[in-house]
Amino acid sequence: MQSPSLPESATPALSESVKNALAITKRGVDELLIESEFAQKLARSEKTGVPLRIKLGLDPTAPDLHLGHTVVLNKMRQLQDLGHTVIFLIGDFTSMIGDPSGRNQTRPPLTREQIEDNAKSYFEQATLVLDANKTEIRYNSEWSDPLGARGMIQLASRYTVARMMERDDFTKRYRAGTPISVHEFLYPLMQGYDSVALKSDLELGGTDQKFNLLVGRELQKDYGQEPQCILTMPLLEGLDGVEKMSKSKGNYVGITEPANTMFAKIMSISDDMMWRYYELLSSCSLDELAGLKRAVQEGRNPRDIKVAFAQEMVTRFHDRQAADDALADFMNRSKGGIPDDIPLCQLSGAPLGIGQLLKQANLCPSSSEALRMVEQGGVRINGEVIHDRNLQVAAGEFVLQVGKRKFARVTLA
Repeated sequence: MQSPSLPESATPALSESVKNALAITKRGVDELLIESEFAQKLARSEKTGVPLRIKLGLDPTAPDLHLGHTVVLNKMRQLQDLGHTVIFLIGDFTSMIGDPSGRNQTRPPLTREQIEDNAKSYFEQATLVLDANKTEIRYNSEWSDPLGARGMIQLASRYTVARMMERDDFTKRYRAGTPISVHEFLYPLMQGYDSVALKSDLELGGTDQKFNLLVGRELQKDYGQEPQCILTMPLLEGLDGVEKMSKSKGNYVGITEPANTMFAKIMSISDDMMWRYYELLSSCSLDELAGLKRAVQEGRNPRDIKVAFAQEMVTRFHDRQAADDALADFMNRSKGGIPDDIPLCQLSGAPLGIGQLLKQANLCPSSSEALRMVEQGGVRINGEVIHDRNLQVAAGEFVLQVGKRKFARVTLA
């Protein structure tokens, strides 16, 4: 769906505070539509003292969040700190439909119990980023349930099938002969109706949500409201620097992971990718970020900058003491030391082949993978590198290590 071709009205001269707010809003974004309209909204808010209503809707489809999820939450916090009203909208109604965004097949709907459990977990984790005391929590079942069959039919009459088929994933599925259920057309309509119900001034989402956000803008005009502006945030690459951050791809940093794990994972990102993480996730100002980049250009070790970022993230999701301890643990590991908080494992069957030992200690998913790690020199017993793939390990107590971050303290009988 293309953005509306509205005429760009002459934007009045903006105050310095509005210019600053606009710069903060645009930091790291993919698109801000329509920028001149949003500048006018900011100027009006400054003049009247009435904060803008900033909406973010999240369907509680999974119980855990990672750093990729927090990109848009971080932007919400920046807008919240500018004094605007942040609405954290839990899509308990739309979750029962299932968002078809980016899907090549129908997404199975969640049960009410799954939705309620996930929603509770979502908000608890979201408030690690947002200021809970300044966040308005809403559920879209508040206005969606009362619509009933009659209201749903009336809402559906406001949008055409042709407009709905402008959406890329619907078009691709239709051309490929992949089934599209009628109820999937309701999802963007219901998300758009959320903006009507909340009288939203700005709605945020990932780049994959652009169509749905624009539907909300069009429906608001149809209901006689001032249309919302929309802001899309990029999808954060994972630790590999290539694929979108995802638990299924194993390239994620979970925000509820142990502090040491979170710190070590962040330190594994490339120096180039570090700046993208800073821009999208750090609370440092644009001037501070520019200063850090200059420092690296002038010879400062980028590792120091990465350490500061890792500490900031661990402090945000744990606390400062945890961040300091995680740094100490990381430095100890970097010197070949053994961390204190490694899992204990009791095994039997000695003598045990090294492949089976690593598999049973949950350090490798399979014996073949374990033997591959041995061949690559990635396995240590009590700090000594193991090269013999035929090694039979006798009974005793020892520390196993695979790669840089996997450890287990094993008692083998």
